[in-house]
Amino acid sequence: MAAKAGEFRRPFEVVDHAALMRAHAPPPEYFDGDWLQPPDRIEALQLERLQARCRRAYQVPFFRRRWDAAGVGPDDLRSLDDLSRFPAYRVDDIRKSIEAHPPMGDYQGASIENALDEPVRVFMSGATTGAPRPTLYTQWDREAGAILMARALYLQGVRPGDVVLNAWAYSTHNGAFAFDEALHKWLNCVVLTTGTGNVTSSRRQIELAHQYQATAILTTGDYLLHLADVAREMGLDPKKDFNIRALPNIGDRAKLEETWGAPNYQSYGFHEVQWVSVECPERQGLHIFEDAFVVQIVDPETGEPVPDGEPGSICITEIYKTGSPQFRYDIQDLSVLYPRERCACGSWLRRMGPFAGRGDNMVKLRGVNVWPEAIGEIALDDPRLEADYFVRATREGNRDEMVVHVVSRADASLRDDIARAAADRLKERLGVRIAVEVASPGDLDTWTELHTSPKPKRFRDERD
Repeated sequence: MAAKAGEFRRPFEVVDHAALMRAHAPPPEYFDGDWLQPPDRIEALQLERLQARCRRAYQVPFFRRRWDAAGVGPDDLRSLDDLSRFPAYRVDDIRKSIEAHPPMGDYQGASIENALDEPVRVFMSGATTGAPRPTLYTQWDREAGAILMARALYLQGVRPGDVVLNAWAYSTHNGAFAFDEALHKWLNCVVLTTGTGNVTSSRRQIELAHQYQATAILTTGDYLLHLADVAREMGLDPKKDFNIRALPNIGDRAKLEETWGAPNYQSYGFHEVQWVSVECPERQGLHIFEDAFVVQIVDPETGEPVPDGEPGSICITEIYKTGSPQFRYDIQDLSVLYPRERCACGSWLRRMGPFAGRGDNMVKLRGVNVWPEAIGEIALDDPRLEADYFVRATREGNRDEMVVHVVSRADASLRDDIARAAADRLKERLGVRIAVEVASPGDLDTWTELHTSPKPKRFRDERD
């Protein structure tokens, strides 16, 4: 029998919004208060929230198992430095958890079964390495995460009441939804949810941006440059005929600014935690939202923390969520953490460098994370193909492209069909178009070093 009135709590009933805003101030209030706090207050709040997060994470089987094996527990976290005593984990550990406890794994801090009392949303990473990684967000997580995103958008030039096109893909991933929540709920922006060019044509996107004088178009930097080309084809000047004042887009900063005539500020975030840090107009690093995160930089091989100023892998601990914890998540994105010092903008928040590549060989292709190994596995799912492949990332004009070379002994007349079928599989599984070229046995040996290297090479990045 369906639940009756009074037997479940609706999302707006489970969050004390006054308490939420005290814990995580939204913009513009944030930039007049917490943004300018001194180091001792920043770190005292971090430790208090870190200890609370540690106690809650210990109730989650995934973390309890790992911490017990390492001989640590919540009582061992007495200072921020003690955080390094707790074992980090990587995406492979999450995959193993999902395999052992399908479909959600045992790393969640909330549950679908309890949704009547604790409303949740489930979002998933791209299924680029097998099964997607689901993350359960409680309503508090969604609201707090939206505030963090609203802060970043505000710092990047979006203002309350602006019209904004949200041209990200609405899918099982949380990106487009999170932008929408931040813009609508915390900045009172008028959001036109256009979706990608496959949903709303590029010409129509330009018409809407021009007609409604949009302040920003949220999408990849590559697609935004493409939209500029479309605008010119329509007789419009991207700089003069639009109201674009903010470029919260990941891509070629110089080209974006030159094309649209607005500043572009870098930022960093990912699926499980949303927005972590953002650059201020001083452009001296990305300020970390330290009321919500503790960021460490660790050696990509050993996982040990490296000194400030040295490059390494980003290891994230979030201290704002109530659902699925991320407690020392070594995401394998490379960056650097700067010593704490006051920025010319007035903030004492720790700063990190921008995304500087991967500790493994994951590639960001038009906003989608893909692994060459996963591309190979999907492309080779055809009995006409040999177990040999090579992936190349290229830059064609203003667009990132990828080509996977596969090997077949089939007749040359069948190669176009083989390539087309493989490309269709990749598009269906990964959500991005990847070109496929069919080679003969031995043709890839120079690239893969199959007979000269102890481990075959499968990927080369030919972009800048």
